[in-house]
Amino acid sequence: MPGDLSGDEWRRAVDINLNGAFYTLSNAFKLMQEQSPQGGRIVNNGSISAHVPRPGSIAYTATKHAISGLTRAASLDGRPYSIAVGQIDIGNVASDMTLKMASGVHQADLTIKAEPRMDMSAVVETFLTMARLPLSANILFTTVMATNMPFVGRG
Repeated sequence: MPGDLSGDEWRRAVDINLNGAFYTLSNAFKLMQEQSPQGGRIVNNGSISAHVPRPGSIAYTATKHAISGLTRAASLDGRPYSIAVGQIDIGNVASDMTLKMASGVHQADLTIKAEPRMDMSAVVETFLTMARLPLSANILFTTVMATNMPFVGRG
């Protein structure tokens, strides 16, 4: 909940999720503008939480909303330089970070339910599909998630 989040925790989330993404994008942009020929592809790491947040995720959700704005603006600004910018919104990937999802996490109705997770290979394949496109084409936004993940209908 917003009242449970300290200012330090908020700033840490913004520094990592938003400022880190901006600095990385900004430096990649400069390199791609200065090289000959100009251009390249940048894929930002978004989140399903930018569309449908989880309870208690205000800082994470706000920063992932900001990543979507960063993606749109950079995509527009990159056009003159053949820089394609897109975003991949990733659902529950089976990893150490999502172990608790297998046993149960808070849902919008305040119940705790297990959620399906997908293999990382699905994310890799999605990313490679984006990366392999010619610079004349771009996937601006895409979502990859476990088929039975409670995204559609969540909230």
